[in-house]
Amino acid sequence: MELKMEFRRLMRMLFLLLLLVLLSLLASCGPVVYTTNQPGPPPPPWFYPNRVEVVRYVYFPELRIYFDLYSRNYLYLDGGTWVRRNELPPRYRNYNLQRYRYRTIPGYRSEDIAPYDRDQRRNSGRSNREYLP
Repeated sequence: MELKMEFRRLMRMLFLLLLLVLLSLLASCGPVVYTTNQPGPPPPPWFYPNRVEVVRYVYFPELRIYFDLYSRNYLYLDGGTWVRRNELPPRYRNYNLQRYRYRTIPGYRSEDIAPYDRDQRRNSGRSNREYLP
């Protein structure tokens, strides 16, 4: 009887250990990026979020460049107009985007990035410090 109880406790410990190992392996898996319903190439090497995200645009604030994950195009201002290109403009070609911080733009799906950029730049200087007690 004592041997049977010891065996059950050992099996329970092995099960918990196996479960712990399995959960730790799943937690250490790379991120899952969901960008569109259509299959395509993976995101660029600089885009590697740590969670599942449904996004269309990624923004590099220091360079003021957007990247469209759906069409795989860069969007930037050229002479005052927004352009879409497969490559970075010549002035940024030597930049390593993996070294620049970026922001994902969740929820914005429009083809035209100009209204979003205009609203963000208009609201970027606002602060609520004067309302704090």
